[in-house]
This record gives sequence, C-alpha cells and structure tokens, in this order.
Amino acid sequence: MITMTSAAPVTPLAKAAKSLEAVFLRQMIASMRAPALADDPFGSSSATQFRDMSDAKLADSMAGSFGVADMVEKQMKAQPTIGRVA
Repeated sequence: MITMTSAAPVTPLAKAAKSLEAVFLRQMIASMRAPALADDPFGSSSATQFRDMSDAKLADSMAGSFGVADMVEKQMKAQPTIGRVA
C-alpha cells in the first residue's frame, strides 16, 4: 500500500532564503569562471550567454543544499519584526 504524505508548506521566508542562496551560488560560480587561463576556443557571445544560463540553472538546482538558506531563515525567524504586517 502506498501512502502519500503531505510535505510542510513552503513559507515565503523559506522561498526567499533559498532564492538568496541561489544568487550567492551564481556569484560564486561566476567568480570561479572569471580567471581565464587561455583563450576560449568557443569564445562567442552566444556560448558565453549559454554558459551563464547553464550556471544559473545549476545554481538554482544547488540552492538549498549548502545550508545558507537554512541559516538565513533561522536568523530571520529570530528577528521579532520579521513577518509582521503593521
């Protein structure tokens, strides 16, 4: 018998923290690619654009697994004014 369990709903804070981690990872990946040791044989603008899109997709898929999002969410939850509408 297969039972379906419902996952906890993703809060806006968790979603924002994961997005922040993705941005951080995109910057880290871009920094790793920055030092070019030699001329890129496929150094066209379209290849660069494709690489950037690929790096962004990689960062999005990696987000949530490094723990940055969890730490940000934990810190933000500790703030007494976060999430309250005046």
